[in-house]
Amino acid sequence: MIRRLLTFLIGLILVVVIAAIIIPFLIPESVYRDRAQIAASENLGREVTLAGDVRLSLLPNVQIQAHNVSIANEDGFGDVPFAEMAEMRVGVQLWPLLSRTVVIEEFILIDPVIRLEQRGNRNNWSFGPDDGTAAQAPADAGFVRRPGALPFEASLGDIRIENGFISFADGTQSREIEGLDLDIHMPGLDDPLDITGALTADGENMTLNLHLGSVRGFFEGEQVAARLDLGGNLIDLGFDGNILEGEDVRYSGRLSSDIPSIRALAAFAGTPLPAGAGLENFELSGNLSGGMNAFTLDASNAGQNDHIRLDDISGTGRFSVSLAGARPAIDGTLNLPRLDVSPYMPAVPETETPSGDVPAWSTERIDVSALGLVDADLDLTVGELTVQDIEISDAALDVELVNSRLEANLTRISLYEGSGRASFVANGRTATPSFSLFADLQSIAALPLLEAAAGFDRLSGTGRLTIDLLTSGHSQAELMNGLGGTGGFAFADGAIRGVNLAQAIRGIESALANRRLPDGFGEQEETDFSALEGTFTVANGIATNNDLIMLSPLVRVDGAGTVGIGGQTLDYRLRPRAVASIEGQGGERDLQGVVVPILINGTFNNPRVGIDWDVVGRALLQGAIQGAISGEDPEDAIRNVLGNALGLGGTQPVSDETNPEGEPAEEDVDPAERLLRDLFGRGSSQQDDEEERTATGDGGR
Repeated sequence: MIRRLLTFLIGLILVVVIAAIIIPFLIPESVYRDRAQIAASENLGREVTLAGDVRLSLLPNVQIQAHNVSIANEDGFGDVPFAEMAEMRVGVQLWPLLSRTVVIEEFILIDPVIRLEQRGNRNNWSFGPDDGTAAQAPADAGFVRRPGALPFEASLGDIRIENGFISFADGTQSREIEGLDLDIHMPGLDDPLDITGALTADGENMTLNLHLGSVRGFFEGEQVAARLDLGGNLIDLGFDGNILEGEDVRYSGRLSSDIPSIRALAAFAGTPLPAGAGLENFELSGNLSGGMNAFTLDASNAGQNDHIRLDDISGTGRFSVSLAGARPAIDGTLNLPRLDVSPYMPAVPETETPSGDVPAWSTERIDVSALGLVDADLDLTVGELTVQDIEISDAALDVELVNSRLEANLTRISLYEGSGRASFVANGRTATPSFSLFADLQSIAALPLLEAAAGFDRLSGTGRLTIDLLTSGHSQAELMNGLGGTGGFAFADGAIRGVNLAQAIRGIESALANRRLPDGFGEQEETDFSALEGTFTVANGIATNNDLIMLSPLVRVDGAGTVGIGGQTLDYRLRPRAVASIEGQGGERDLQGVVVPILINGTFNNPRVGIDWDVVGRALLQGAIQGAISGEDPEDAIRNVLGNALGLGGTQPVSDETNPEGEPAEEDVDPAERLLRDLFGRGSSQQDDEEERTATGDGGR
């Protein structure tokens, strides 16, 4: 009996095995092809077509092999299939299925092509049963890790994608991934998952390696080891740490990154940066922790080789990044030994200009769109800060960037032997960007500061400088022509290069006589001062000063005028006056009290310095009018007024001494009279020539 039973069971098993082997050959291919197409189409809500050969086997594993498989696109997305593949092979072990264990022997896609497309709030990759509803981009309900999420066993054998192609388009951009090769290995749900791959994205080659300690542990909220390596020409990134315990996906571990060019990476990502220098190499190494919408990078421990490096800037720090808003938001602290911000300031187009000249302000549009890339709140401590050619040390800098408005406050700075504070605002929120600058600098060495800030090397001394300026515009020219604000300065114990005012006063008499600039002007000349003070206002790009005062042991200078910053013009008047005994040329006269009216005008590149003949002319006219009113001889009146205007004194008694011809000695002629003679062409040599022409009969011609 038992023998018969065993014989029956063995025979039954043999029949089943033989049937499993023979049935696929007995059933026409069209039968399970049609069944498979119908079942797949109903589940996906799309038409699935098996256009090539289809093979089915039941032993030793359930295996399906199909060629020329395609999945139709969503309605409204065109007739081109959503997905195509040259070959698909799926193999599942049969017997483990009886114990709710899925052992996938192989899942191989050969030459798959997937076309992803987004149109408004609809996409073509959301699948569902064919119930007539349109595919909508699903709402983000959030991913929750919880115990019991994977109540079955599974094993992945040969899982591969060979030579895949994926495209994406949303109406504004299109991206392509080609040559996608992917290998997945997972002996079991409790075993490590390893994924390796390579691809070419928009022409850039990349490699991928991912390790996850346990798939079940990940889905069920346990802490699992995680490692990621992403390599390529655009980025080399590595993470080694853990996915932390909990419902949400949170991580913590060591991060290292090397980006050869941020600009190239941004262009690849579809958000090219504005033209300019800098923003190339970026490196960081530190501890990374966070979740899907926010993370924190701590690179503050230099002993662990923590560092942050951007171009030539390197340091340590800690910052957090939030991705939940309209743009990334960065909050943190940085400690930088050196920081040169010049390459990251808005690019000003170069203009052709002769060497050494001040270039004309550019009219090309300045791009401030970079202000809208991120929001930031940063506290920086900088050992050496460089802004263009200005060098600052021991700087404490607070930077706040919110919705395209940048405010940088230098709460503590040391520069050029002094200290102070400053703030800068660049506002790109409005249609026309605006900028403001405030600075209060004390005990500053004027020469190196002005030379670095404006290329001006004519003033030395130590003192205080305050400026508060505001402007707006789209170009450098608009900004300079729109400048407005106030400022002031007070320097002591310095010098002005290019002029020796005491020497100029000594030569004033001969200069007026010859209508030329007196001696004392030149590159090697210099005027020392004990104090130099003044204030100024700026409106529409024109700086106005009316209270310049310079004091020195020999000379006092008053000044007033304008500097057209926008137009690069000069219109300034100086009134140097001798306040101590200065002998004139030859030592014939004490020039104490003499005023030299000097006019500085022209342009930045072609300044003109000379005697202010308007002052002289007004003095002459005033003298003539006064003489006419009082009945005084016009020439005497003009002589007196001109002498008084220049500090040379009025008419003096004439000496009794005469020259051999009976005329007063030349050295006794009143200086004002001597000036008048020369101004009106009545010098002695001219008189002699006149008399000679009269004697020869030519005077009437």
